[in-house]
Amino acid sequence: MPTPLYIVDAFTSSPFSGNAAGVCLLREAAEGSWMQDVAQEMNLSETAFLYPKTKKSSNKYNLRWFTPTMEVDLCGHATLASAHVLWETGAWSGVDEVSFQTRSGELRAVRNMGAIELNFPALEAKLAPSPPDFSSLLSVNILWVGFTGSDFLLELSSAAAVKDLKPNFSELAKVETRGIIVTALSDDGSRADFVSRFFAPRFGIDEDPVTGSAHCSLGPYWCSKLKKNTLVGRQLSRRGGEVRVVVDRERIRLSGSAVTVLRGELF
Repeated sequence: MPTPLYIVDAFTSSPFSGNAAGVCLLREAAEGSWMQDVAQEMNLSETAFLYPKTKKSSNKYNLRWFTPTMEVDLCGHATLASAHVLWETGAWSGVDEVSFQTRSGELRAVRNMGAIELNFPALEAKLAPSPPDFSSLLSVNILWVGFTGSDFLLELSSAAAVKDLKPNFSELAKVETRGIIVTALSDDGSRADFVSRFFAPRFGIDEDPVTGSAHCSLGPYWCSKLKKNTLVGRQLSRRGGEVRVVVDRERIRLSGSAVTVLRGELF
């Protein structure tokens, strides 16, 4: 029997912007090697695979994420895309909250006034005592380098420095980390508090368009610096996108919209 498969643009209300994710609705658990093959075929930054946690009617699902090359522990935009597909298709039509069991524990998504809010763990970046020489790797002045346990977080001197950055991805891929987040204070007078970009060449993603999981560390970082718990981040990739961030102690609430751009069947 064919398996429903979708492409969803997340953290945007307009098609062909934000971050595209594949969403595969399974009836039951599948082999990891098969999911990896599908993700490679989709060739998106992440493809999500979800199936009901129990056979009884429930708002609880198992959820896994794969890049074209490997499985990852946390992905924000593909989680938002998964919740969007469940509600849009009527696969789940109950209460306006779904729960996902993942490699990062339980994650929740709530539908609220046209947007979807994700409840994720906060990932504090701590000063990295002996980081790689990012100034040479990126040919840019670095103000601060931290490490979250999975990603390096780098503050640059300006939003322009973040926007104009032209990384050497083959060199960045040698850094043993999931990803590298570069960020700076927003300075264009817009509603955004900070800007960022996210690079993960070691995981098969040179630049991710809009990275929900990166905001799990960007939120606490800028919350501490700006002394405010509710922030807006703009990711300065070519496609671009915005993420609303609320810092709530050890949890982060990320909000955004999503648009389905393709529906199909996987044979």
